This record gives sequence, structure tokens and C-alpha cells, in this order.
Amino acid sequence: MNAVVGSHDLLLVTLDTLRYDVAVELAAAGRLPNLARHLPDGAWEKRHAPGSFTYASHQAIFAGFLPTPASPGPHPRLFAARFEGSESTAGSTFVHDTPDLLSGLAGVGYRTVCVGGVGFFNRRPPLGSVLPGMFQESHWEPEFGVASPTSFEAQVTRAAQVVAELPRDQLLFLFVNVSALHQPNWFHLPGATAEAGDSRETHAAALEYVDRHIGLLFAAASSRRRCFAIVCSDHGTAYGDDGYTGHRLGHEAVWTVPYAHFFLDPGASR
Repeated sequence: MNAVVGSHDLLLVTLDTLRYDVAVELAAAGRLPNLARHLPDGAWEKRHAPGSFTYASHQAIFAGFLPTPASPGPHPRLFAARFEGSESTAGSTFVHDTPDLLSGLAGVGYRTVCVGGVGFFNRRPPLGSVLPGMFQESHWEPEFGVASPTSFEAQVTRAAQVVAELPRDQLLFLFVNVSALHQPNWFHLPGATAEAGDSRETHAAALEYVDRHIGLLFAAASSRRRCFAIVCSDHGTAYGDDGYTGHRLGHEAVWTVPYAHFFLDPGASR
């Protein structure tokens, strides 16, 4: 990352609540054409989430603790605050002397921008201001939230506007928290009803909806220079697995998440 930070724009997309098993099944079945063509070997990497719900996981991610590979470590990290005794900081790690990645990147010339999705990014209660308040610039509208059937389209439109308005020489760290996977998601599956509620199938339909529009986000993020992108889930969610529903609980469906990072070349994602 020492060769990437300072020369590339950076994109971090968290697909909020996306389950690993659903992501893998859809990619293998050819139902995620726009995402799959960027995934290394067309497949998601299996990782463990740093938290079991949005707030905890993003606090960790913004400190450089991305989801951890689901294999024995230690695993060198891409980003890390300087910390004595860290076993996951390697020679290739981008190390900063600030307490979080956002201020570390700002310190080396990046404009840090958040396009929020779920309630922890809506700035309505004080708690909803903590995470977006870590960025130099943040955006949230009701159209970006979990109740909107067109949330991701609205988020992508705003992200593209942000990129277009930046001076061309301004480095960018763009973060998008995608709310479409989060409950309620029943409206993404044709024929589903609010009365029937959300299910693993409606969750999958929401991911297909995101895939239909994510190419526009990739195109915007790489429109000015080469971009390094990270796309992952912050945690999964349960739909009756072993009797569990939701997240903020210690179940395999919650702790196991899909992850990928890759480069986006200018013009390659349209």
C-alpha cells in the first residue's frame, strides 16, 4: 500500500449485512456479472468480520482493521495506525500516526468523503454523526437509507457528483455504505410482500440490484486516475439460521463475510 497511497484514488464499499454464502452462490451462478469481473479469479475471499453490527465493525475498519482472512495468521494489514507491538503491520502496510485511517489519509493529501446508507450514517441522532463525522465531507439523504427501494442508485448518483466536482489533481478516498442489503429488503424481489417479510431470497435479490448499478460507481471512482478498491461486507445477518434472526450476535452467518480488493483502471468499468 505504500506504493498505492499517494498515487491512486481509493474506494471502500461496505455491502452492509451481506452474507458470505449468498455472495458466493450468486457469483458462482453468474448472477453478479458486474462484480464478478473484478473479483480476483471471479470469486469472493472468505473473511471474518471485525464486528457483529455496523457501528462496531466500521469503527474497526476505519482504524485499519478490515475483515480478517479466514485462515491462521498473522495477516499483514493494508493500513495501520502506528502501534507498538502490532503483529499485523508489515513493511508494505501504509502506517499513519493518527488514530484512524481517515485522518491518516487526509494528512497525506486525500479528500475523505462518506456517502452513508444505514442509520449509523444519517446524522439524525448524535450517534448517527459519529462515523460520518470522521470524514471531511459526508452525505446522507432519506433516499440513501434502508427503506428506499432505489437507495443504491441514489448513492451512486451522489458519489459520481462528488467525483465530478473535485479538482482533477485532488486525491480522493471515497467510502460508500450500501444499505440495500439491510432489512427491509423484501421489495427487491418481484412478487415478495411486506407481510411475508425479508428472507435469504430477498437478500439475494438485493445483491443483484446492487450489482446492476455498481459498474457506474466503479467508473466514477476510476474516472480521474487508477483506483484501488475494497469491496466487502461489514457483517452478515441471520434469516432463521439455528433459530437466529438479524445480527449483533455471534453466529457463523454474521461473522463470516465476503471480501475483495482490486485495481480499477480508468475507463475499464463503464
